[in-house]
Amino acid sequence: MTLVTEQDHAAWVETLTLTNFRNYESARLQVGARPVVLVGENGAGKTNILEAVSLLAPGQGLRRAAMPDLARQGGDGSWAVAAKVHAGDAEVAIGTGLPAGHYPSAAPGPGSRGPSRTVRIDGETQKSSAALADFLEMVWLTPALDGLFTGAAGDRRRFLDRLVVCFDPAHSTRANQFERAMRQRNRLLDEHGPRAPTLDAIERVLAETGVALAAGRLAAIDALKLTLSVRRDERGTSPFPWAAIALEGGLEDDLAAGAAVDVEDIYAGRLAEGRFRDARAGRTLEGPHRSDLSVTHGPKQMLAKFCSTGEQKALLVGLVLAHAEMLANRAAGAAPILLLDEIAAHLDVHRRAALFDELEALGSQAWMTGTDLMQFDAIRPHADVFRVTDGAISPVTD
Repeated sequence: MTLVTEQDHAAWVETLTLTNFRNYESARLQVGARPVVLVGENGAGKTNILEAVSLLAPGQGLRRAAMPDLARQGGDGSWAVAAKVHAGDAEVAIGTGLPAGHYPSAAPGPGSRGPSRTVRIDGETQKSSAALADFLEMVWLTPALDGLFTGAAGDRRRFLDRLVVCFDPAHSTRANQFERAMRQRNRLLDEHGPRAPTLDAIERVLAETGVALAAGRLAAIDALKLTLSVRRDERGTSPFPWAAIALEGGLEDDLAAGAAVDVEDIYAGRLAEGRFRDARAGRTLEGPHRSDLSVTHGPKQMLAKFCSTGEQKALLVGLVLAHAEMLANRAAGAAPILLLDEIAAHLDVHRRAALFDELEALGSQAWMTGTDLMQFDAIRPHADVFRVTDGAISPVTD
């Protein structure tokens, strides 16, 4: 690990090398700490580069893909992403990937996503990708999130949980523990009925992890509310309006009224009482997996799901920027890396200019993709710009 002093940014990628990753047999990018713009036709591989960057942070990346699916078609099943990153006052070598021969011989079982990726930091193999949380924080926005406010509650929970992980990397571990315990409970109810002797122990695990999940989400919501209120007061009529947010769910209501240890007992009791009901339904009907994130357009006092498509996009961008600003404030001004896929496509000229101004003020290394180079004219003098063509990357210098 080599100490550096020439950059003020706390987190940025300097070099990125892809091997047998998605549609790239081999590719390498070298950039500065400023924004990065990737332009090219649909299907050229722009989002694949953002996905590769996202794998330098904990988790499954911005597409949440199974690890074998990241390998290039026609390859041997292996893939690798390597990078030199700047984290605080240090240069760190990060590598992650999947060796050859990891395609499963049979379909994975329920809830399984296949083999885990290997992660190395400065050449040392780590137990899991959670170790990456010590170096990089990332916030991303993709077209898949455009329907966030009108889609399923599960999409909003995943959006929120990604925010929580930036505060507490162990949140993902607790979420996985809760999911495993819930699958065990559902299976026992189905195979042995509501009087299965091990249900008490499993429901205690559900109570402990479920309440911890709800508490973590509430803490993140409270922190984001504070940042949103500051942005509202400082920016007034911003092109990205402030949002009022709330977490709706039984556990969240209980936590607002009592201590976590008491809520665990209450939730365990409800699970026990609801066994016959859940057995008939074939699933667990109460818990943090049923909670929902409520978002309201602040200036209009209208639920986001009833707003126009343009207003929803502006609200979503505002939430992502607030999230990034919140993380930067927590880290004494050190902004996270931003991954903004097709960000300019549905923003008018006024909102694009406002977005670029926000990125400059934030000081984040923002990776952005688009099909039209002209949409990035305002930021081109301050960015590293590349053209992507069917798995090939070349700098734009004109």
